[in-house]
Amino acid sequence: MRSDDSRGLSRRSFVRAAVAIGGTSALSACLESEQEKLDGEQRTETATDSGPQFPRGDLDAVPNGQHRWGEYLVRDAHGNTVPPQQLVVVGLSYEGSAPPTADEREQVENALRTLDRAFQWGTGGNAGAAFHRGLLYMLGYAPRYFEQVGDVPEGLATPESVLEAVGEDPAHADGYDAVLVLTSDIGSVVLSAEAALFGELDEVNGLPVEGTFEGVFSKAGRHTGYVGKGLPADKLDNDDIPEDAPLSMGFKSGFRDNLPSEDRVTIDDGPMAGGTTIASSTLRIDLDRWYDQSHEARTEEMFCPAHSSDDVGPVGEKLGSDSGITEEDAERVDADAEAHGRVGHTQKVARARDDDFETRILRRTEGVADTVHDGAGFQFNAIQETMQDFVETRKAMNVDEYDHHVPAEEHGIVDYLETLRRGAYLAPPREKWALPVV
Repeated sequence: MRSDDSRGLSRRSFVRAAVAIGGTSALSACLESEQEKLDGEQRTETATDSGPQFPRGDLDAVPNGQHRWGEYLVRDAHGNTVPPQQLVVVGLSYEGSAPPTADEREQVENALRTLDRAFQWGTGGNAGAAFHRGLLYMLGYAPRYFEQVGDVPEGLATPESVLEAVGEDPAHADGYDAVLVLTSDIGSVVLSAEAALFGELDEVNGLPVEGTFEGVFSKAGRHTGYVGKGLPADKLDNDDIPEDAPLSMGFKSGFRDNLPSEDRVTIDDGPMAGGTTIASSTLRIDLDRWYDQSHEARTEEMFCPAHSSDDVGPVGEKLGSDSGITEEDAERVDADAEAHGRVGHTQKVARARDDDFETRILRRTEGVADTVHDGAGFQFNAIQETMQDFVETRKAMNVDEYDHHVPAEEHGIVDYLETLRRGAYLAPPREKWALPVV
């Protein structure tokens, strides 16, 4: 690795650690560490003692759907969206009135609009952007919040029922009333946004904080993660992770063909039309057992037996913009099981696609989990129109969904994953995002 690459990776690793710790002390350290980079290619505005350090947002330019990030994400050379590097998921407990008062709604509205003014939405719509200089986030509400203040919206299942439906232990259900997902390429943007919401800053990016969550939401949990070329190999204790891999299992994700349109995952009608549902998960991955296999075997288990190691490349880069999974691959699971004694993860979940062969869930954020012990972790947040879409997709991963007899360890990647937490949330459109009631 070149010395300049080493310095860049070291800086990214320090920022990752600061984001994992959280708080204003970590924010100060993160700002100082990022300063060199911000003074170069990422910084676009001149900072003063009270002025902006990052591009500010335009309320008129922010989409009504909290989940509509597609036009504001960095894209690689093949047109695939690239997730922001830093991720913070904050579990929230509701402490407000039932039903919420007008003053409480105004307080939450002001807090969220402060973020929209302080930071641009992702790339700010710059199609050629190489970094997410701004902030992307979603605030989702759990069934237990809606039960306190009114009725539960149709299509929002409890996390316990989701876990039971996919064959997992309902004891791993989130106990949160709401969840806040924050992400950016710049760690101090994420930390500043979090600190502003919880009353730890008077100013954020040079603007006064006009509202906080204080007295309405308190923190009940915090989950962090990171994604990016070289980070898993640098930070995880496993020498087999490819040096250029952005994720710990060694392959890139988010190919255009296996990501549905945002319209496909948007609620069409009802009181929450224009919103979406969020499935938020933390998983543990058995990387030692995963990397005990050859690259060829891992390729076939991640994609399908028709994919060769040479065609995919070390981390999947040779696939370009398309995972290469076809309807024929999905229909050939039983035949592949008999012929190869192995079936692929992407091949299996393709069976859950709709009649137009479009996937039902959109992976919105993902990354190596910072908060998992005794192994490598994975943070995963998917959006879909209803939680049933998530259930059908996750069930397609299960071994017992198929008639053929293939060992669990050769059945895609499901046998290498252990669920530590799952939550089910509804992210309303901005017009209803401040303490909604059905």
